[in-house]
Amino acid sequence: MPFTLLTLRRTYKNVNRVRQIVNVLLKYGFGKLVDQLHLGRFVPFRKRLKTFGQWPPLKSPTVPERLRMTFAELGPSFIKLAQILSTRPDLITKPFSDEFKKLQDRVPPFPTAEAIRIVEEETGRPLREVFTRFGSDPIAAASIAQVHHGTLFDGSEVVVKVQRPGIREQIETDISILTGVAHLMERYVPESVFYNPTGIVEEFARTVRKELDFTEEARNCGRFRRNFEKVSDVVIPKVFGEFTTENMIVMERIEGVRIDDLEGIARLGLDRKRLARIGVDAYFKQVLEDGFFHADPHAGNIFALRDGRVGFMDFGIVGRVSPELRETMANTFLALIHKDFDKLIDQYLELGLVPEDVDLDVFRREFKYDLADFLEPLYGLTLSELNFAEYMDTITRLAIKHKLKIPADLILVNKAMLILESLGRELDPMFDFVAAAEPYASRLVRERLSPSRLYEKTRKNLMDVSDFFVLFPKQMKQIVRKVLKDDIHLKMTHIGLDRFIRDMDRSSNRISFSMIIGAMLLSSAIMHATGVGPTFHGISLLGLTAFGFAFLLGIWLIVSIIRSGRL
Repeated sequence: MPFTLLTLRRTYKNVNRVRQIVNVLLKYGFGKLVDQLHLGRFVPFRKRLKTFGQWPPLKSPTVPERLRMTFAELGPSFIKLAQILSTRPDLITKPFSDEFKKLQDRVPPFPTAEAIRIVEEETGRPLREVFTRFGSDPIAAASIAQVHHGTLFDGSEVVVKVQRPGIREQIETDISILTGVAHLMERYVPESVFYNPTGIVEEFARTVRKELDFTEEARNCGRFRRNFEKVSDVVIPKVFGEFTTENMIVMERIEGVRIDDLEGIARLGLDRKRLARIGVDAYFKQVLEDGFFHADPHAGNIFALRDGRVGFMDFGIVGRVSPELRETMANTFLALIHKDFDKLIDQYLELGLVPEDVDLDVFRREFKYDLADFLEPLYGLTLSELNFAEYMDTITRLAIKHKLKIPADLILVNKAMLILESLGRELDPMFDFVAAAEPYASRLVRERLSPSRLYEKTRKNLMDVSDFFVLFPKQMKQIVRKVLKDDIHLKMTHIGLDRFIRDMDRSSNRISFSMIIGAMLLSSAIMHATGVGPTFHGISLLGLTAFGFAFLLGIWLIVSIIRSGRL
Protein backbone atom coordinates (compact mmCIF):
# COMPACT_ATOMS: atom_id res chain seq x y z
CA MET A 1 0.00 0.00 0.00
CA PRO A 2 1.65 3.29 -1.04
CA PHE A 3 2.35 6.14 1.32
CA THR A 4 -0.69 8.13 0.22
CA LEU A 5 -0.95 11.88 -0.21
CA LEU A 6 -3.76 11.90 2.35
CA THR A 7 -1.49 10.31 4.94
CA LEU A 8 1.23 12.81 4.13
CA ARG A 9 -1.18 15.72 4.52
CA ARG A 10 -2.41 14.44 7.86
CA THR A 11 1.16 13.92 9.05
CA TYR A 12 2.27 17.44 8.17
CA LYS A 13 -0.93 18.89 9.54
CA ASN A 14 0.08 17.44 12.90
CA VAL A 15 3.70 18.46 12.59
CA ASN A 16 3.96 19.34 16.29
CA ARG A 17 3.01 15.79 17.27
CA VAL A 18 5.51 14.38 14.77
CA ARG A 19 8.19 16.67 16.21
CA GLN A 20 7.31 15.50 19.73
CA ILE A 21 7.60 11.84 18.69
CA VAL A 22 10.97 12.49 17.04
CA ASN A 23 12.31 14.29 20.12
CA VAL A 24 11.27 11.43 22.40
CA LEU A 25 12.93 8.94 20.06
CA LEU A 26 16.13 11.01 20.23
CA LYS A 27 15.88 11.22 24.01
CA TYR A 28 15.94 7.43 24.32
CA GLY A 29 18.75 6.84 21.85
CA PHE A 30 16.89 6.13 18.60
CA GLY A 31 18.60 8.89 16.58
CA LYS A 32 19.86 6.42 13.99
CA LEU A 33 16.29 5.25 13.36
CA VAL A 34 15.16 8.88 12.96
CA ASP A 35 17.84 9.37 10.29
CA GLN A 36 17.01 6.09 8.55
CA LEU A 37 13.36 7.17 8.30
CA HIS A 38 14.39 10.55 6.87
CA LEU A 39 12.69 12.39 9.73
CA GLY A 40 15.67 14.64 10.35
CA ARG A 41 13.73 17.64 9.05
CA PHE A 42 11.70 17.51 12.29
CA VAL A 43 14.87 17.82 14.41
CA PRO A 44 15.89 21.40 15.33
CA PHE A 45 18.84 22.38 13.16
CA ARG A 46 20.83 23.54 16.19
CA LYS A 47 20.53 20.09 17.78
CA ARG A 48 21.60 18.33 14.57
CA LEU A 49 24.49 20.75 14.07
CA LYS A 50 25.55 20.15 17.66
CA THR A 51 25.75 16.36 17.15
CA PHE A 52 26.93 16.76 13.53
CA GLY A 53 24.54 13.99 12.51
CA GLN A 54 26.12 11.38 14.79
CA TRP A 55 23.70 10.35 17.54
CA PRO A 56 25.55 8.71 20.44
CA PRO A 57 24.15 5.19 21.09
CA LEU A 58 22.85 4.34 24.55
CA LYS A 59 24.17 1.02 25.85
CA SER A 60 22.01 1.00 28.95
CA PRO A 61 19.21 0.28 29.43
CA THR A 62 18.54 -2.30 26.72
CA VAL A 63 16.77 -1.52 23.43
CA PRO A 64 13.47 -3.18 24.54
CA GLU A 65 13.55 -1.21 27.81
CA ARG A 66 14.23 2.08 26.01
CA LEU A 67 11.44 1.41 23.51
CA ARG A 68 9.05 0.63 26.37
CA MET A 69 9.97 3.96 28.06
CA THR A 70 9.52 5.74 24.72
CA PHE A 71 5.99 4.36 24.29
CA ALA A 72 5.13 5.19 27.90
CA GLU A 73 6.17 8.83 27.43
CA LEU A 74 4.34 9.21 24.12
CA GLY A 75 0.99 8.59 25.77
CA PRO A 76 -2.25 6.60 25.43
CA SER A 77 -2.06 5.58 21.75
CA PHE A 78 1.46 4.25 22.03
CA ILE A 79 0.74 2.54 25.35
CA LYS A 80 -2.20 0.77 23.72
CA LEU A 81 0.01 -0.17 20.76
CA ALA A 82 2.61 -1.62 23.13
CA GLN A 83 -0.06 -3.66 24.92
CA ILE A 84 -1.22 -5.11 21.60
CA LEU A 85 2.36 -5.82 20.57
CA SER A 86 2.98 -7.61 23.86
CA THR A 87 0.59 -10.32 22.67
CA ARG A 88 2.53 -10.80 19.40
CA PRO A 89 5.94 -12.33 20.26
CA ASP A 90 5.81 -13.96 16.84
CA LEU A 91 6.12 -10.48 15.30
CA ILE A 92 8.41 -8.57 17.65
CA THR A 93 10.34 -11.38 19.43
CA LYS A 94 10.05 -12.36 23.09
CA PRO A 95 12.38 -9.71 24.70
CA PHE A 96 10.26 -6.87 23.31
CA SER A 97 7.03 -8.70 24.13
CA ASP A 98 8.09 -9.26 27.75
CA GLU A 99 9.12 -5.62 28.15
CA PHE A 100 5.86 -4.28 26.71
CA LYS A 101 3.89 -6.41 29.16
CA LYS A 102 5.19 -4.09 31.90
CA LEU A 103 3.24 -1.17 30.47
CA GLN A 104 0.09 -0.74 32.50
CA ASP A 105 -2.72 1.32 31.04
CA ARG A 106 -2.74 3.73 33.97
CA VAL A 107 -3.16 7.42 33.29
CA PRO A 108 -4.43 10.28 35.46
CA PRO A 109 -8.24 10.70 35.46
CA PHE A 110 -9.81 13.64 33.72
CA PRO A 111 -12.05 16.03 35.73
CA THR A 112 -15.41 14.66 36.88
CA ALA A 113 -17.07 17.85 35.59
CA GLU A 114 -15.88 16.87 32.11
CA ALA A 115 -17.32 13.35 32.56
CA ILE A 116 -20.67 14.84 33.65
CA ARG A 117 -20.70 17.12 30.59
CA ILE A 118 -20.13 14.12 28.30
CA VAL A 119 -22.88 12.10 30.03
CA GLU A 120 -25.36 14.95 29.60
CA GLU A 121 -24.38 15.44 25.94
CA GLU A 122 -24.72 11.73 25.18
CA THR A 123 -28.05 11.25 26.95
CA GLY A 124 -29.49 14.65 26.01
CA ARG A 125 -30.68 15.13 29.60
CA PRO A 126 -29.37 16.74 32.78
CA LEU A 127 -27.45 14.34 35.02
CA ARG A 128 -30.08 14.52 37.78
CA GLU A 129 -32.69 13.15 35.36
CA VAL A 130 -30.58 10.06 34.59
CA PHE A 131 -28.93 9.15 37.92
CA THR A 132 -30.06 9.56 41.49
CA ARG A 133 -26.37 9.32 42.42
CA PHE A 134 -23.22 9.76 40.36
CA GLY A 135 -19.80 9.11 41.91
CA SER A 136 -17.73 12.27 42.17
CA ASP A 137 -14.48 10.31 42.04
CA PRO A 138 -13.66 7.82 39.27
CA ILE A 139 -13.07 4.24 40.44
CA ALA A 140 -10.74 3.51 37.50
CA ALA A 141 -8.99 5.47 34.75
CA ALA A 142 -7.40 4.14 31.58
CA SER A 143 -6.11 5.60 28.35
CA ILE A 144 -9.45 5.47 26.54
CA ALA A 145 -12.01 5.97 29.30
CA GLN A 146 -12.66 6.25 33.01
CA VAL A 147 -15.32 4.64 35.18
CA HIS A 148 -17.72 6.09 37.78
CA HIS A 149 -20.24 4.44 40.06
CA GLY A 150 -23.87 5.47 39.71
CA THR A 151 -27.46 4.64 40.67
CA LEU A 152 -30.38 4.74 38.23
CA PHE A 153 -33.88 5.89 39.14
CA ASP A 154 -35.10 2.27 39.27
CA GLY A 155 -32.52 1.57 42.00
CA SER A 156 -30.06 -0.31 39.76
CA GLU A 157 -26.44 0.03 40.86
CA VAL A 158 -24.35 0.64 37.74
CA VAL A 159 -20.90 1.53 36.49
CA VAL A 160 -20.64 4.36 33.96
CA LYS A 161 -17.78 4.17 31.51
CA VAL A 162 -17.08 7.54 29.87
CA GLN A 163 -14.71 8.05 26.97
CA ARG A 164 -11.92 10.59 27.41
CA PRO A 165 -12.60 13.92 25.70
CA GLY A 166 -10.56 14.32 22.53
CA ILE A 167 -9.16 10.79 22.71
CA ARG A 168 -10.69 9.79 19.37
CA GLU A 169 -8.97 12.66 17.53
CA GLN A 170 -5.68 12.01 19.32
CA ILE A 171 -5.71 8.32 18.44
CA GLU A 172 -6.64 9.03 14.81
CA THR A 173 -3.75 11.50 14.63
CA ASP A 174 -1.34 8.94 16.03
CA ILE A 175 -2.68 6.21 13.72
CA SER A 176 -2.07 8.53 10.75
CA ILE A 177 1.48 9.24 11.92
CA LEU A 178 2.18 5.58 12.69
CA THR A 179 0.92 4.59 9.24
CA GLY A 180 3.35 7.03 7.67
CA VAL A 181 6.21 5.82 9.87
CA ALA A 182 5.42 2.18 9.00
CA HIS A 183 5.62 2.95 5.27
CA LEU A 184 8.89 4.82 5.81
CA MET A 185 10.30 1.83 7.71
CA GLU A 186 9.42 -0.55 4.90
CA ARG A 187 10.91 1.87 2.40
CA TYR A 188 14.17 2.82 4.13
CA VAL A 189 14.76 0.00 6.68
CA PRO A 190 14.55 -3.24 4.65
CA GLU A 191 15.16 -5.48 7.67
CA SER A 192 11.91 -4.18 9.21
CA VAL A 193 9.85 -5.95 6.50
CA PHE A 194 10.18 -9.20 8.48
CA TYR A 195 8.20 -7.59 11.32
CA ASN A 196 5.51 -6.30 8.95
CA PRO A 197 5.21 -2.76 10.44
CA THR A 198 2.27 -1.86 8.19
CA GLY A 199 0.40 -4.97 9.32
CA ILE A 200 1.10 -4.15 12.96
CA VAL A 201 -0.28 -0.63 12.58
CA GLU A 202 -3.35 -1.92 10.72
CA GLU A 203 -4.04 -4.47 13.47
CA PHE A 204 -3.58 -1.76 16.10
CA ALA A 205 -5.91 0.62 14.26
CA ARG A 206 -8.56 -2.07 13.86
CA THR A 207 -8.41 -3.07 17.53
CA VAL A 208 -8.33 0.40 19.06
CA ARG A 209 -11.13 1.71 16.81
CA LYS A 210 -13.35 -1.12 18.01
CA GLU A 211 -12.53 -0.20 21.60
CA LEU A 212 -13.47 3.41 20.89
CA ASP A 213 -16.99 2.34 19.90
CA PHE A 214 -18.79 1.45 23.13
CA THR A 215 -21.83 0.22 21.20
CA GLU A 216 -19.56 -2.58 19.92
CA GLU A 217 -18.65 -3.43 23.51
CA ALA A 218 -22.36 -3.46 24.40
CA ARG A 219 -23.05 -5.94 21.59
CA ASN A 220 -20.18 -8.14 22.75
CA CYS A 221 -21.53 -8.11 26.29
CA GLY A 222 -25.00 -9.06 25.07
CA ARG A 223 -23.60 -12.02 23.15
CA PHE A 224 -21.68 -13.23 26.20
CA ARG A 225 -24.87 -12.99 28.30
CA ARG A 226 -26.70 -15.18 25.79
CA ASN A 227 -23.85 -17.70 25.69
CA PHE A 228 -23.79 -18.00 29.50
CA GLU A 229 -27.49 -17.70 30.32
CA LYS A 230 -27.59 -21.40 31.29
CA VAL A 231 -24.34 -21.31 33.29
CA SER A 232 -25.28 -20.44 36.86
CA ASP A 233 -21.70 -19.96 38.15
CA VAL A 234 -20.79 -17.18 35.70
CA VAL A 235 -22.14 -13.62 35.77
CA ILE A 236 -22.07 -11.32 32.74
CA PRO A 237 -23.34 -7.81 33.56
CA LYS A 238 -26.44 -6.38 31.95
CA VAL A 239 -26.01 -3.40 29.62
CA PHE A 240 -28.53 -0.55 29.85
CA GLY A 241 -28.92 0.13 26.14
CA GLU A 242 -30.98 3.31 26.56
CA PHE A 243 -27.95 5.01 28.14
CA THR A 244 -25.27 3.53 25.87
CA THR A 245 -23.69 5.41 22.96
CA GLU A 246 -20.36 5.37 21.12
CA ASN A 247 -18.79 7.46 23.89
CA MET A 248 -20.55 6.11 26.97
CA ILE A 249 -21.73 2.76 28.31
CA VAL A 250 -23.77 1.97 31.43
CA MET A 251 -23.51 -1.56 32.83
CA GLU A 252 -24.78 -3.46 35.83
CA ARG A 253 -22.43 -3.16 38.79
CA ILE A 254 -20.84 -6.41 39.95
CA GLU A 255 -20.03 -6.55 43.68
CA GLY A 256 -16.98 -8.60 44.46
CA VAL A 257 -13.18 -8.67 44.67
CA ARG A 258 -10.56 -9.08 41.99
CA ILE A 259 -9.79 -12.67 41.19
CA ASP A 260 -6.15 -12.17 42.27
CA ASP A 261 -7.11 -10.60 45.63
CA LEU A 262 -6.39 -13.70 47.72
CA GLU A 263 -6.91 -11.88 51.02
CA GLY A 264 -10.28 -10.52 49.86
CA ILE A 265 -11.34 -13.99 48.69
CA ALA A 266 -10.36 -15.39 52.09
CA ARG A 267 -12.40 -12.68 53.89
CA LEU A 268 -15.44 -13.67 51.82
CA GLY A 269 -14.87 -17.31 52.80
CA LEU A 270 -14.79 -18.50 49.17
CA ASP A 271 -13.23 -21.73 47.89
CA ARG A 272 -10.22 -20.77 45.75
CA LYS A 273 -10.07 -24.14 43.98
CA ARG A 274 -13.71 -23.82 42.95
CA LEU A 275 -13.13 -20.26 41.65
CA ALA A 276 -10.18 -21.47 39.57
CA ARG A 277 -12.27 -24.25 38.06
CA ILE A 278 -15.21 -21.93 37.26
CA GLY A 279 -12.99 -19.31 35.60
CA VAL A 280 -11.04 -21.77 33.48
CA ASP A 281 -14.15 -23.75 32.53
CA ALA A 282 -15.77 -20.50 31.40
CA TYR A 283 -12.86 -19.79 29.08
CA PHE A 284 -12.73 -23.26 27.61
CA LYS A 285 -16.44 -22.92 26.88
CA GLN A 286 -15.80 -19.57 25.15
CA VAL A 287 -12.91 -20.83 23.05
CA LEU A 288 -13.74 -24.47 22.32
CA GLU A 289 -17.57 -24.31 22.25
CA ASP A 290 -18.77 -20.78 21.48
CA GLY A 291 -15.85 -19.65 19.31
CA PHE A 292 -16.23 -16.19 20.85
CA PHE A 293 -14.00 -15.27 23.78
CA HIS A 294 -12.94 -12.45 26.09
CA ALA A 295 -9.46 -11.52 24.76
CA ASP A 296 -8.30 -9.40 27.71
CA PRO A 297 -8.78 -11.61 30.79
CA HIS A 298 -6.40 -9.90 33.22
CA ALA A 299 -7.24 -9.95 36.91
CA GLY A 300 -8.88 -6.50 36.83
CA ASN A 301 -11.57 -7.84 34.48
CA ILE A 302 -12.49 -10.97 36.48
CA PHE A 303 -14.21 -10.80 39.89
CA ALA A 304 -15.07 -13.27 42.63
CA LEU A 305 -18.60 -12.48 43.84
CA ARG A 306 -19.81 -12.82 47.42
CA ASP A 307 -21.99 -15.81 46.54
CA GLY A 308 -19.07 -17.74 44.99
CA ARG A 309 -19.82 -16.97 41.36
CA VAL A 310 -17.32 -15.47 38.92
CA GLY A 311 -18.07 -12.26 37.02
CA PHE A 312 -16.47 -10.86 33.89
CA MET A 313 -16.10 -7.19 32.89
CA ASP A 314 -14.78 -5.06 30.00
CA PHE A 315 -15.70 -6.61 26.67
CA GLY A 316 -13.93 -4.15 24.37
CA ILE A 317 -11.43 -6.72 23.07
CA VAL A 318 -12.83 -10.07 21.94
CA GLY A 319 -11.54 -12.89 19.74
CA ARG A 320 -13.24 -15.30 17.40
CA VAL A 321 -12.31 -18.88 16.64
CA SER A 322 -13.55 -20.54 13.46
CA PRO A 323 -14.93 -24.10 13.63
CA GLU A 324 -11.85 -25.35 11.76
CA LEU A 325 -9.47 -23.64 14.19
CA ARG A 326 -11.45 -24.91 17.20
CA GLU A 327 -11.16 -28.44 15.88
CA THR A 328 -7.42 -28.07 15.31
CA MET A 329 -6.94 -26.68 18.81
CA ALA A 330 -8.90 -29.57 20.29
CA ASN A 331 -6.74 -32.06 18.40
CA THR A 332 -3.66 -30.25 19.68
CA PHE A 333 -4.79 -30.56 23.30
CA LEU A 334 -5.57 -34.26 22.86
CA ALA A 335 -2.28 -34.92 21.09
CA LEU A 336 -0.44 -33.26 23.98
CA ILE A 337 -2.38 -35.20 26.59
CA HIS A 338 -1.97 -38.53 24.79
CA LYS A 339 1.62 -37.72 23.75
CA ASP A 340 0.87 -38.44 20.09
CA PHE A 341 4.03 -36.89 18.66
CA ASP A 342 3.27 -37.12 14.93
CA LYS A 343 -0.22 -35.77 15.49
CA LEU A 344 1.26 -32.75 17.25
CA ILE A 345 3.42 -32.01 14.20
CA ASP A 346 0.39 -32.17 11.91
CA GLN A 347 -1.62 -29.84 14.14
CA TYR A 348 1.18 -27.26 14.42
CA LEU A 349 1.47 -27.21 10.65
CA GLU A 350 -2.26 -26.48 10.44
CA LEU A 351 -2.14 -23.79 13.13
CA GLY A 352 0.67 -21.85 11.44
CA LEU A 353 0.99 -20.62 7.88
CA VAL A 354 4.10 -22.16 6.31
CA PRO A 355 5.99 -19.81 3.93
CA GLU A 356 5.60 -20.71 0.25
CA ASP A 357 9.34 -21.04 -0.38
CA VAL A 358 9.85 -23.67 2.34
CA ASP A 359 10.75 -27.27 1.51
CA LEU A 360 7.99 -29.11 3.40
CA ASP A 361 9.99 -32.31 3.88
CA VAL A 362 12.95 -30.43 5.35
CA PHE A 363 10.58 -28.25 7.38
CA ARG A 364 8.75 -31.21 8.91
CA ARG A 365 12.02 -32.95 9.75
CA GLU A 366 13.64 -29.91 11.40
CA PHE A 367 10.48 -28.79 13.16
CA LYS A 368 9.90 -32.29 14.50
CA TYR A 369 13.49 -32.44 15.76
CA ASP A 370 13.15 -29.10 17.61
CA LEU A 371 9.79 -30.14 19.03
CA ALA A 372 11.21 -33.46 20.22
CA ASP A 373 14.03 -31.64 21.97
CA PHE A 374 11.45 -29.77 24.04
CA LEU A 375 8.80 -32.45 24.52
CA GLU A 376 11.08 -35.34 25.43
CA PRO A 377 11.55 -34.22 29.07
CA LEU A 378 7.76 -33.81 29.42
CA TYR A 379 6.99 -37.44 28.67
CA GLY A 380 7.85 -38.55 32.20
CA LEU A 381 5.71 -35.88 33.89
CA THR A 382 2.14 -36.10 35.14
CA LEU A 383 -0.46 -33.69 33.81
CA SER A 384 -0.30 -31.58 36.97
CA GLU A 385 3.46 -31.18 36.49
CA LEU A 386 3.17 -29.78 32.97
CA ASN A 387 3.88 -26.04 32.76
CA PHE A 388 1.38 -24.86 30.18
CA ALA A 389 2.86 -21.33 30.08
CA GLU A 390 6.32 -22.71 29.30
CA TYR A 391 4.82 -25.06 26.74
CA MET A 392 3.00 -22.26 24.86
CA ASP A 393 6.04 -19.98 25.05
CA THR A 394 8.25 -22.67 23.51
CA ILE A 395 5.76 -23.35 20.73
CA THR A 396 5.71 -19.61 19.93
CA ARG A 397 9.52 -19.49 19.82
CA LEU A 398 9.58 -22.51 17.52
CA ALA A 399 7.08 -20.78 15.25
CA ILE A 400 9.33 -17.69 15.13
CA LYS A 401 12.41 -19.80 14.40
CA HIS A 402 10.69 -21.60 11.52
CA LYS A 403 9.02 -18.38 10.27
CA LEU A 404 5.46 -19.55 10.77
CA LYS A 405 2.88 -16.77 10.66
CA ILE A 406 0.59 -17.54 13.57
CA PRO A 407 -3.02 -16.35 13.04
CA ALA A 408 -3.87 -13.25 15.08
CA ASP A 409 -6.88 -14.89 16.75
CA LEU A 410 -4.72 -17.81 17.85
CA ILE A 411 -2.27 -15.36 19.44
CA LEU A 412 -5.19 -13.88 21.38
CA VAL A 413 -6.20 -17.38 22.49
CA ASN A 414 -2.64 -18.12 23.63
CA LYS A 415 -2.51 -14.82 25.53
CA ALA A 416 -5.81 -15.55 27.27
CA MET A 417 -4.78 -19.10 28.14
CA LEU A 418 -1.44 -18.00 29.59
CA ILE A 419 -3.13 -15.41 31.81
CA LEU A 420 -5.73 -17.94 32.93
CA GLU A 421 -3.14 -20.59 33.66
CA SER A 422 -1.27 -18.11 35.84
CA LEU A 423 -4.44 -17.07 37.68
CA GLY A 424 -5.52 -20.70 38.06
CA ARG A 425 -2.22 -21.69 39.65
CA GLU A 426 -2.31 -18.61 41.90
CA LEU A 427 -5.72 -19.62 43.21
CA ASP A 428 -4.84 -23.31 43.36
CA PRO A 429 -1.12 -24.21 43.14
CA MET A 430 -2.05 -27.79 42.19
CA PHE A 431 -4.46 -26.70 39.46
CA ASP A 432 -4.23 -28.99 36.43
CA PHE A 433 -4.84 -26.65 33.50
CA VAL A 434 -4.28 -29.19 30.72
CA ALA A 435 -6.54 -31.80 32.31
CA ALA A 436 -9.29 -29.18 32.60
CA ALA A 437 -9.24 -28.82 28.82
CA GLU A 438 -9.65 -32.51 28.07
CA PRO A 439 -13.49 -32.76 28.39
CA TYR A 440 -14.00 -29.84 26.00
CA ALA A 441 -11.40 -31.09 23.52
CA SER A 442 -12.79 -34.64 23.61
CA ARG A 443 -16.30 -33.33 23.03
CA LEU A 444 -15.14 -31.38 19.98
CA VAL A 445 -13.42 -34.42 18.52
CA ARG A 446 -16.54 -36.55 19.09
CA GLU A 447 -18.60 -33.92 17.31
CA ARG A 448 -16.15 -34.08 14.42
CA LEU A 449 -16.88 -37.80 14.06
CA SER A 450 -20.64 -37.42 14.31
CA PRO A 451 -22.68 -38.53 11.23
CA SER A 452 -24.02 -35.02 10.57
CA ARG A 453 -20.51 -33.50 10.66
CA LEU A 454 -19.09 -36.23 8.42
CA TYR A 455 -21.94 -35.73 5.97
CA GLU A 456 -21.33 -31.97 5.86
CA LYS A 457 -17.60 -32.45 5.26
CA THR A 458 -18.24 -35.02 2.53
CA ARG A 459 -20.74 -32.72 0.82
CA LYS A 460 -18.29 -29.81 0.93
CA ASN A 461 -15.44 -31.92 -0.47
CA LEU A 462 -17.65 -33.21 -3.30
CA MET A 463 -18.61 -29.62 -4.15
CA ASP A 464 -14.93 -28.64 -4.29
CA VAL A 465 -14.12 -31.60 -6.57
CA SER A 466 -17.07 -30.73 -8.79
CA ASP A 467 -15.94 -27.10 -9.07
CA PHE A 468 -12.43 -28.26 -9.97
CA PHE A 469 -13.59 -30.48 -12.83
CA VAL A 470 -15.84 -27.71 -14.18
CA LEU A 471 -13.25 -24.91 -13.98
CA PHE A 472 -10.05 -26.81 -14.84
CA PRO A 473 -10.77 -27.29 -18.60
CA LYS A 474 -11.66 -23.60 -18.97
CA GLN A 475 -8.50 -22.51 -17.18
CA MET A 476 -6.32 -24.85 -19.27
CA LYS A 477 -7.95 -23.52 -22.43
CA GLN A 478 -7.09 -19.94 -21.40
CA ILE A 479 -3.48 -20.92 -20.67
CA VAL A 480 -3.07 -22.68 -24.04
CA ARG A 481 -4.58 -19.68 -25.86
CA LYS A 482 -2.13 -17.32 -24.15
CA VAL A 483 0.81 -19.60 -25.01
CA LEU A 484 -0.19 -19.72 -28.69
CA LYS A 485 -0.53 -15.93 -28.77
CA ASP A 486 2.83 -15.58 -27.03
CA ASP A 487 0.95 -13.65 -24.31
CA ILE A 488 2.47 -15.25 -21.20
CA HIS A 489 3.85 -12.69 -18.76
CA LEU A 490 6.25 -13.27 -15.89
CA LYS A 491 6.15 -10.99 -12.87
CA MET A 492 9.55 -10.43 -11.23
CA THR A 493 10.12 -8.56 -7.97
CA HIS A 494 13.52 -7.00 -7.34
CA ILE A 495 14.09 -6.91 -3.59
CA GLY A 496 15.87 -3.74 -2.48
CA LEU A 497 16.32 -2.40 -6.04
CA ASP A 498 14.30 0.78 -5.38
CA ARG A 499 16.44 1.69 -2.41
CA PHE A 500 19.63 1.00 -4.39
CA ILE A 501 18.44 3.29 -7.21
CA ARG A 502 17.55 6.06 -4.72
CA ASP A 503 20.95 5.79 -3.05
CA MET A 504 22.71 5.89 -6.44
CA ASP A 505 20.68 8.96 -7.49
CA ARG A 506 21.54 10.69 -4.21
CA SER A 507 25.24 9.87 -4.56
CA SER A 508 25.43 10.95 -8.22
CA ASN A 509 23.66 14.23 -7.40
CA ARG A 510 26.14 14.99 -4.63
CA ILE A 511 29.06 14.15 -6.93
CA SER A 512 27.59 16.44 -9.61
CA PHE A 513 27.20 19.30 -7.14
CA SER A 514 30.73 18.75 -5.87
CA MET A 515 32.10 18.91 -9.43
CA ILE A 516 30.14 22.11 -10.12
CA ILE A 517 31.43 23.68 -6.91
CA GLY A 518 34.98 22.62 -7.75
CA ALA A 519 34.67 24.05 -11.27
CA MET A 520 33.35 27.36 -9.90
CA LEU A 521 36.20 27.59 -7.40
CA LEU A 522 38.74 26.85 -10.14
CA SER A 523 37.12 29.44 -12.43
CA SER A 524 37.21 31.98 -9.59
CA ALA A 525 40.93 31.37 -9.05
CA ILE A 526 41.70 31.70 -12.79
CA MET A 527 39.68 34.93 -13.11
CA HIS A 528 41.44 36.37 -10.07
CA ALA A 529 44.88 35.35 -11.37
CA THR A 530 44.27 36.77 -14.88
CA GLY A 531 42.34 39.84 -13.73
CA VAL A 532 39.36 39.15 -15.98
CA GLY A 533 36.66 41.80 -15.87
CA PRO A 534 36.39 44.71 -13.42
CA THR A 535 38.50 44.58 -10.28
CA PHE A 536 38.29 46.01 -6.80
CA HIS A 537 41.59 46.45 -4.90
CA GLY A 538 43.12 43.96 -7.29
CA ILE A 539 40.39 41.36 -6.81
CA SER A 540 38.36 40.23 -9.82
CA LEU A 541 34.68 40.92 -9.13
CA LEU A 542 33.63 38.09 -11.45
CA GLY A 543 35.96 35.72 -9.63
CA LEU A 544 34.64 36.93 -6.26
CA THR A 545 31.05 36.38 -7.43
CA ALA A 546 31.86 32.86 -8.61
CA PHE A 547 33.56 32.15 -5.30
CA GLY A 548 30.48 33.42 -3.39
CA PHE A 549 28.16 31.14 -5.34
CA ALA A 550 30.52 28.19 -4.83
CA PHE A 551 30.72 28.95 -1.09
CA LEU A 552 26.91 29.05 -0.70
CA LEU A 553 26.47 25.82 -2.68
CA GLY A 554 29.18 24.15 -0.61
CA ILE A 555 27.48 25.17 2.67
CA TRP A 556 24.14 23.91 1.33
CA LEU A 557 25.71 20.56 0.35
CA ILE A 558 27.37 20.15 3.77
CA VAL A 559 24.10 20.96 5.58
CA SER A 560 22.16 18.44 3.46
CA ILE A 561 24.74 15.74 4.22
CA ILE A 562 24.58 16.52 7.94
CA ARG A 563 20.78 16.42 7.90
CA SER A 564 20.82 13.03 6.18
CA GLY A 565 23.04 11.64 8.94
CA ARG A 566 25.33 9.96 6.39
CA LEU A 567 28.74 11.58 6.63
